[in-house]
Amino acid sequence: MPPSGSSPESLTPEEAAARLAFMVEAGVTEAMAEEAQNRYQLSPAPQAPAAAVAAPRREVLSEAPREGRRAPIARMEEPAPQPMRMQTPSTIPLEEKQAALSARSIAADCRTLDELREAMANFEGCSLRYTAKNLVFADGNPNARVMLVGEAPGRDEDLQGKPFVGPSGQLLDRMLASIGLDRTSVYIANTLPWRPPGNRTPTPAEQAICMPFIEKQIELSSAEVLVLVGGVSAKQLLATDTGIMKLRGRWGTYRAGGRELPALPIFHPAYLLRQPAQKRLAWRDLLALKTHLDKMPPRN
Repeated sequence: MPPSGSSPESLTPEEAAARLAFMVEAGVTEAMAEEAQNRYQLSPAPQAPAAAVAAPRREVLSEAPREGRRAPIARMEEPAPQPMRMQTPSTIPLEEKQAALSARSIAADCRTLDELREAMANFEGCSLRYTAKNLVFADGNPNARVMLVGEAPGRDEDLQGKPFVGPSGQLLDRMLASIGLDRTSVYIANTLPWRPPGNRTPTPAEQAICMPFIEKQIELSSAEVLVLVGGVSAKQLLATDTGIMKLRGRWGTYRAGGRELPALPIFHPAYLLRQPAQKRLAWRDLLALKTHLDKMPPRN
């Protein structure tokens, strides 16, 4: 990759393509100027020449108002212009709303998980698919009683096309093993099947577009218990604004088609890698999951 100081005109087509690919991978979404600008700095008011201002002022101050002539009225300075405040849209754009409706219609027509995977692979309504390398559909056993739903794929997941295969996935495997589970006894998916550039937080529009797919995936699975891994997954599927610190360890209910599934929010393994002290709470949640599974009657 050419040095950062190279001008666009000096790049070969190959170098320009490499730079663009790097920016997409890093999550760059806006072009910036070469030099930083303070967009909140007010421009100074234009000043009239000193001689033009001083002379009339001395004349006015030295004369008394003549009869029948109004005294000069003092000028009030105009207020300084204030920075313009950006307006936040209250709803997602119309095009993305239509894409969400299209996704819901497509998902509703799927009768099997294979049909759903194929439909998602051909879906063009979400811009994330154009920056991701792979569709990350699922891993594990679709006939398992336990289904884990994470947030969005990371770099490793995007490269391999499977959820939870990076460092956080390795920790998740150890967490499952601590209560006697592995990837043959659970089914794993994400609320978003494509990686957001640079692992940024998904936008509300992206979540709305992908929501029908994860809902249908849960409905078509054989899951009897949901484990919502992380705050994004928990808030989205439980339709709440409550944070994961309050949601974790508290059983909720998720409705999938005509079924009601118990749902347990837990910390995301990536959070536990950053905050190892919270593993004690994660262990309590895993024990609660094991206790629940032990009380369930065997399948016929």
